Amino acid sequence: MTAALSLAVVSVLWIAGLGSAPTGIAAAGRLAALWSADLLLIQVVLMARIPWLEGTYGRDTLWTWHRWTGFTSFHLLLTHVVLAVLGRAGTNPLEKMWTLLVAYRSIVFAFLSLFAFVLVVVTSVRGVRQRLRYESWHVLHLYAYLGVLFALPHEILLGSDFRSAAASVYWWTLYALAIGSTLIFRIGLPVWRTLRHRLTVDEVVTEAPGLVSVYLSGNRLDELPAHAGQYFVWRFLDGRRMLHGNPFSLSGRPNGDRLRITVKSVGDGSARVATLRPGTRALIEGPYGRMTKANYSGGPVTMLACGIGVTPLLALLWDLPFDYGRATLVYRTRHPHEVAFLRELEWLARDRGVRLVPLVGPRAAEGSWLPRAYAEYTDTEALREIAPGVAGHNVYVCGPDAWTAAVLRAARELGVPPARLHRERFAW
Repeated sequence: MTAALSLAVVSVLWIAGLGSAPTGIAAAGRLAALWSADLLLIQVVLMARIPWLEGTYGRDTLWTWHRWTGFTSFHLLLTHVVLAVLGRAGTNPLEKMWTLLVAYRSIVFAFLSLFAFVLVVVTSVRGVRQRLRYESWHVLHLYAYLGVLFALPHEILLGSDFRSAAASVYWWTLYALAIGSTLIFRIGLPVWRTLRHRLTVDEVVTEAPGLVSVYLSGNRLDELPAHAGQYFVWRFLDGRRMLHGNPFSLSGRPNGDRLRITVKSVGDGSARVATLRPGTRALIEGPYGRMTKANYSGGPVTMLACGIGVTPLLALLWDLPFDYGRATLVYRTRHPHEVAFLRELEWLARDRGVRLVPLVGPRAAEGSWLPRAYAEYTDTEALREIAPGVAGHNVYVCGPDAWTAAVLRAARELGVPPARLHRERFAW
């Protein structure tokens, strides 16, 4: 709705400026450029990590909107380039592009902006993204900010749509919101929290093969607004790729003295966590995520975790105020030795009555969230069997995207309302 309203305002400003602007193909190309810039700035705001937006809509929803606005903005940008070339005199496209470069100095900035966006969009395509390490993808994605900055001189120097009083107020306000929110919430707030809390590694503990927990201490941790179920982006100053950030969930309830994260070795960034030494400083961004006790509406709880997805759910089991015997944890792993936190799970089962349901073994079928032992069940039948009355429970799900999607489908088919269905998307 906000994007549609914003595009409508841009269209009105474009119509108002038609008297002093080119017409025909060139005018259509200018409108495509304005729509592209508008969606691009909205995209920047969506990813600025504004706490109010993150807490209201959740990271996964904002990410979906971000992708939609990003790809739409890019297609409009390509439309603008094509129409701008077609609108020039001559028949040779290369000659037309050369004419534009010679006639308008700001076109150089436009081409630099286009190159940056092409790089970001290509590396955002699912097939390409899956072949990149998270750290590499994250660095390449930052080129979007260069694209925004390179586009600004082109718009100011060449765009007559920027020159009316109303248009100037609108565009400068939108640019200030996008750039200001990024500087404050993506840079300023993380720097302030890092300097204020001064987190350092206390110890590293092996939980299972390829799985380690890192305990961190710091200053004034009781004032850090972190809750069980949330995650931070972590950068450890160990001298190796120390500026590459990785998102790791809290695996224990923050207690004001220490934080705990648990990391599975799946790439270079996560593998080196096992080699961290006590005293290593950490830079933090966050906390992020809204899968916390703030969304717990009371009553029974069913949690479903797969692999490393157990970490935020384990923290929530310590934090949620459910009654004794009113919580179930379904813990899916492929091999028995992958089951972690046995001592804590046993304590939760004994002292809080948490019912543990281990699902161990190879997958039952393609697209199923069940192990082979449940091959005779459908996904929905198994969930009904494992968690009777689940439609009246608060359901928390965390695991790989495909596995989580299968669980969510089963939960919806059994009548779990959206308000009681909680998940956080950690995939990138």
